[in-house]
Amino acid sequence: MNTRRTNTILILSLLVSLMGSAVVQAQDLKPVGYQDGTQKLNGLVTSNAGQKLPGVLILPAWKGIDNEARQAALNLEKEGYIAFIADIYGEGNTPVDNAAAAKMSSHYKNDYKAYQQRIAAGLEELKRQGANPDKVAVIGYCFGGTGALETARGGLPVQGVVCIHGGLAKAADRLNGPIHTKVLVEHPAADKSVSSADYESLVREMNEGKADWQIITYAHCGHTFTNPESAEYNEVMATRAWNHTLLFLEEVLR
Repeated sequence: MNTRRTNTILILSLLVSLMGSAVVQAQDLKPVGYQDGTQKLNGLVTSNAGQKLPGVLILPAWKGIDNEARQAALNLEKEGYIAFIADIYGEGNTPVDNAAAAKMSSHYKNDYKAYQQRIAAGLEELKRQGANPDKVAVIGYCFGGTGALETARGGLPVQGVVCIHGGLAKAADRLNGPIHTKVLVEHPAADKSVSSADYESLVREMNEGKADWQIITYAHCGHTFTNPESAEYNEVMATRAWNHTLLFLEEVLR
């Protein structure tokens, strides 16, 4: 009797282990190679690719694809979205330190048309991975948050964008144009990289573009408040910001 019970426990333990492994495997991100002209790009897509679900393009922070972007993709998969993390810099161009990241991100902020083109390449790959082309949104962190705004400024075909502690400014000589997509900006109140003038200019830009926009400001938060690996991480506010992101995506993609 004891032997039978032991065997039963072992079998149950094995089944639980296998089920757990299946869940982990289902949550793996798959590498995807794609192109922008002659530049090879290396993105990551969730394991539910090909299922004709709403899609979310994730634009990572200034050092390229990082753990925050990966975790966001896995969490979005649980919510029923195909998530694709874009590669903005391209193969062989991943920054090795903050100085390199600052230089490379500044290049794309200044050459905003090149940034918009890389985002457009990511959107096309997201659609090739099975996302419903009529149900697509973009979210971005830091440098990627700026990219989310550039998606809206460039009139790229998406239903909504979420800028998460992104840079809000654009060059002074760029005219404000129409903003056709819905815009959510998640802004940390103590973000030293965003001036009050930048903030006010964005509000003016959104209003002049007749955008459907909102800015949510999170108290007691520095720039990278959503990143658990950052000294500025604020768990309470990061959780609220993620919930606001999900609420927005539910509205624009369902």
